[in-house]
Amino acid sequence: MASLYIKDAETAALADRVSRRLGTSKTDAVRRALVALERSLPWRPDVATLIADLDAWRRDHPLPAETGGPADKAFYDRLWDEADG
Repeated sequence: MASLYIKDAETAALADRVSRRLGTSKTDAVRRALVALERSLPWRPDVATLIADLDAWRRDHPLPAETGGPADKAFYDRLWDEADG
């Protein structure tokens, strides 16, 4: 079981006052406050999680096989039905 010990008397008293006003436990009051604070923070991805998610996406959505043809001017001209020249 996890625990959080608030060593600062002023902060502990604040948690007590807020929990009484909410009619909840100190744990719930602290949880609500931290959830509200977290939601107000700008989003910053966890880099390791982001990389893992991208790796999984690339594994599940592989690129198509190479055609072997060059992607040169002639290729794009044919793609756009443009005459050479």
